[in-house]
Amino acid sequence: MKKSYFLLLVLSVFSIWAQKDQSKLNSIAESEMKSAAKIVNFQANPNTQNYDITYHKLEFTLNPSVKFITGKITTTFTAVTNMNTITFDFANALTTSSVKMGTTNLTFVENTNNELIITLPSTQLAGTSATIEVNYSGVPPSNGFDAFVQTTHNNSPIIWTLSEPFGARDWWPCKQDLNDKINSIDVFISAPSQYISVSNGIETTAPVIVGSTKTTHFHHGYPIPAYLIAIACANYTVYNQTGGTAPNDYPIINYIYPEDFASIQPQLDETPLILELYENLFELYPFHNEKYGHAQFGWGGGMEHTTVSFMVGFDRQLIAHEMGHQWFGDKITCGTWKDIWLNEGFATYLADLVIENFDGVDAFIADKSSMINNITSNPAGAVYITDLEATNVNRIFSSRLSYNKGAMVLEMLRFKMGDTAFFQALKNYLADPALAYGYAVTTNLQSHLEAVYGQSLTEFFNDWIYKQGYPTYTISAQNWGAGQARFVVNQTQSDASVSYFEMPVPLRIHGTGGQVADLVLDNTVNGETFIMPVPFAITSVEFDPDKHLISKNSSITLGNENFELDKAISIYPNPSDALIHIQMPSNMTLEKATVYNNLGQLVLENTTTDINVSTLSSGVHYIDIQTAEGVYHKKFIKK
Repeated sequence: MKKSYFLLLVLSVFSIWAQKDQSKLNSIAESEMKSAAKIVNFQANPNTQNYDITYHKLEFTLNPSVKFITGKITTTFTAVTNMNTITFDFANALTTSSVKMGTTNLTFVENTNNELIITLPSTQLAGTSATIEVNYSGVPPSNGFDAFVQTTHNNSPIIWTLSEPFGARDWWPCKQDLNDKINSIDVFISAPSQYISVSNGIETTAPVIVGSTKTTHFHHGYPIPAYLIAIACANYTVYNQTGGTAPNDYPIINYIYPEDFASIQPQLDETPLILELYENLFELYPFHNEKYGHAQFGWGGGMEHTTVSFMVGFDRQLIAHEMGHQWFGDKITCGTWKDIWLNEGFATYLADLVIENFDGVDAFIADKSSMINNITSNPAGAVYITDLEATNVNRIFSSRLSYNKGAMVLEMLRFKMGDTAFFQALKNYLADPALAYGYAVTTNLQSHLEAVYGQSLTEFFNDWIYKQGYPTYTISAQNWGAGQARFVVNQTQSDASVSYFEMPVPLRIHGTGGQVADLVLDNTVNGETFIMPVPFAITSVEFDPDKHLISKNSSITLGNENFELDKAISIYPNPSDALIHIQMPSNMTLEKATVYNNLGQLVLENTTTDINVSTLSSGVHYIDIQTAEGVYHKKFIKK
């Protein structure tokens, strides 16, 4: 049984998506906030912490024309401590008729706090397992955001569920503490034979029809939290496709309202293509031994129930977002509220990758521009959520920060690391046996990125994940002799929490003959100077033309002053207390550097461009830089 670090944040539960129109994304986030209002105040039920669930057999009888459910739930659990009773989360509105362990009837109490408390026949010792059967029925309650809905579409009845993190108890006795994934489930749905039933996993056998009742059996053999278990029943049209590549192919099963099928089918036909893209970029579909698919339902968004996303519509970006959560959200779930970006930032970025690969670079750039504009509409805000912010549902579901900034941080990591290292690190993250089909926090992702990159990313994560805001760059550019250009990078920060955003800075240079070349300045400090080889005289410069960076109002000034070789040679940092560097054009070679104090006394000689001045006295010093082109005189201050 996988355990979370503490309160599991499975906010992939609300992974709704739409086209990257910010007003539409904001309205989606707002609907998520409303639906999640009761979640923020939820505390794990202390009365369910003394056991882990390993298996559920869920047998439901229902009729989509009637809001009513009859169920038999068989639960296998392992005691964490010695226990004489077991408590399930269970809605007051539902009624238990019997509880058994084997053939023994057990006593039970349904209290007024949405709990079913069962007295065990003897003390269940820590580390031992047992199985309990609960029979119940009733009308699931309506709690604002219904977890169990009976309604109609085109005058035909439907029942569907959407449990959020804490709505499963409204229609079956469960443990809905989010840190306890169930190892496997079997779901049996009995309904009038004219209807089609849907649940997680795969139908292992053909439905069994007895009289007017049809029973459909689904098996799901991967760890799953209670909130991702879902059922639906309606007069669906079933549309079958195939995903993956033999021998790892799998069925894609879509359950669509008959009246909408003709218009939706062309949209569904992109599903195998998106699956193929994600498999090429990351890994085989995580639940490939079973199925993927969609079930149409009536809630205003989408919900990534494991192996079958429930969908109100089927635009490509919604399909891509919910599908992306099968990797980032369902297979690996963020472990705390503060790490929500591991679900929502990733799902947003995966949908962006669909734009890049299906629509081309220009569409991808436009999409990133839209996200950057939204992110920089406010000068503050971090990707990572603080303890205080984790009590604010508006902050948790911030489309600007959890969705867009989380996605753009991934784009910046990809740019910084390069495609090969970035995607390999994500493959390793998804394959990590300590995380797969369990939970992760931000430091788990950072560790995998660093392992492949071979360098620390602490500075990057501090600036871009944990702290707030974004930079504005002011860059001066100048042609600097034959085949070279000089760039000076300055930066201001929108929020005082970051002293300097260290990041490679991409530029695109243009020449009079229509020449174009891309440069990257590995900028780490303010006022940093770069003398770069260029293949032509520069007439204009673009800042970050492909939108790899989060920044706002950044600008480049191209100077037209005459090149002077003496200006091409500089000393930095200046002042310095330890090390100075002689910067010079790449076609010049240092022969010797001679350092004098302010009395004209020789104090140091060096033949490399890096000089250790830590032993020199404080004050002004002079340095003669000898090259084949002549001797150049500079001065620096020893702190």
